[in-house]
Amino acid sequence: MTWNSTMSSGYSSLEEDSEEYFFTARTSFFKKPPAKATEGKDVEKEREQRREFSTEEIRQKIEAYNSMTKDHLKMTLGSSSEYTGFIKVLMDLRRPVTVRGGHKGATVSEEAFYLPQEVNMILHISSNTTARQVVVALLGKFKVVDNPAKYALYKRCRRDEQVYVCKLAEVECPLFLRLLAGPDPDSLSLVLREQQTGEVMWDAFSIPELRNFLLILDKEEQEQKEALVRRYKLYRNRLEEALRQHRGPPHRV
Repeated sequence: MTWNSTMSSGYSSLEEDSEEYFFTARTSFFKKPPAKATEGKDVEKEREQRREFSTEEIRQKIEAYNSMTKDHLKMTLGSSSEYTGFIKVLMDLRRPVTVRGGHKGATVSEEAFYLPQEVNMILHISSNTTARQVVVALLGKFKVVDNPAKYALYKRCRRDEQVYVCKLAEVECPLFLRLLAGPDPDSLSLVLREQQTGEVMWDAFSIPELRNFLLILDKEEQEQKEALVRRYKLYRNRLEEALRQHRGPPHRV
């Protein structure tokens, strides 16, 4: 697998059951349209994702997709029903990752740091590429050595002033979902996130990873202490200045 990329974008050539939707955007204060119409569309989309398409149907959908795309990231139908195309994935990792560093003697060093957020990666994949393979490819781009099971690919869509997010099953094919949704990011966007388990699975981390987390926490704690000291020192200076002004200049005898 080869990559040609910068930190702001990336390119790659790359030959569990879904969770329920949940809200991540603000609630609208305006009256919402009837829910039945939206539910009917959702059911229709769900049925479309489950059915199999003929080669002719896929060709028609690819032609329609390519006619609507504005960023030149088009899809191509191969000799069989398999097709290739591009997907954009937003990197939205909130916790530090462990990456492979340089060599120190006979060993390879590892260090933990935060990846830049709101970075879009562009991958060139096939219709058979699974969500898990996309996760592994994205981690490999940044030389992340963490277990891929800690991360998951999510799909996000906007409807009725709300943003819905759903985790993809590992066997789902993102390019197929992209084809069905069309190129509009409001209809579908892909996001790489940590697994939303509700609790941190500390057992999944190695001893070096846990030590790196402690170092990061110690650094953040020291920065918070220094900020508090500066804050209260400023308050003290202002109070002392106010007291001096209230007392006035010293009287001479």
